[in-house]
Amino acid sequence: MRRLFPVTDETADQSIGAAAREGADEAPGADADREWSLAELAAAYAYPEPAAPGGRVPWLRANMVSTLDGAAQHEGRSHPISSAADMRIFGTLRALADVVVVGAETVRQEGYRPARERVEFAGLRSAAGQGPAPAIAVVTASLELDFSLPLFTSPLVPTLVLTGAAAAPDRVAAAEKAGARVVVAGDGMGVDPARAVQALADLGHTRLLTEGGPRLLGQLVAAEVLDELCLTVSPMLTAGDAQRIAGGPSVPVPRRFELVSLLEESGFLFSRYRRS
Repeated sequence: MRRLFPVTDETADQSIGAAAREGADEAPGADADREWSLAELAAAYAYPEPAAPGGRVPWLRANMVSTLDGAAQHEGRSHPISSAADMRIFGTLRALADVVVVGAETVRQEGYRPARERVEFAGLRSAAGQGPAPAIAVVTASLELDFSLPLFTSPLVPTLVLTGAAAAPDRVAAAEKAGARVVVAGDGMGVDPARAVQALADLGHTRLLTEGGPRLLGQLVAAEVLDELCLTVSPMLTAGDAQRIAGGPSVPVPRRFELVSLLEESGFLFSRYRRS
């Protein structure tokens, strides 16, 4: 893996020296290509520190993958367009988060399991005052989920279910019986994204990560609650009719984000954008 942006003076010097030693034609400014440690990835993707005294405020980042032709999935799943480096970053982002927010359809399609404790990140999480693993928070209006799955019955940290106040009482009871914690974040059947973010923050979860799917990400974009997008661009073409990373109605004015960092490995680009 190598860093393409931002380029520091030290990075440029290393690149020039490596190119000279190898007689290569590579342009200066790119980091040396090597395997990054998990500690380096954690530092590269660290959540922003509070700008002022008074504690942390919620920060919501999304982690998505897309092919060159804009597909967020292949045959209903993201794994076929991913890579080993993408999965290392996926695991690192989870290890840094307090909670992983995911849509119900993604839970069904991807076969979601509880987040597991990672020994490599135990010290980092402990120093940040976090538990052994992030909670999973499932956004669902209908609560039509299989509550016998390990995600609900045997997580290391109790799974959260974000739903509306009008959710069917029998489904709420089924979720709670399975061991999930039901959090109301909407007045009707649906979930209001801004209320969901605040509800999670009220529970002490301020380092937020969403892994989609496209419909949920589209709702978060439309509600203007997304602070950061970590997007992997996969060097693949799939054609077909797969969804983009964000779906739903378009926003009145496109949201502008700024590039924070760009990494590369084996043709995969790992970008990080923040709200301007």
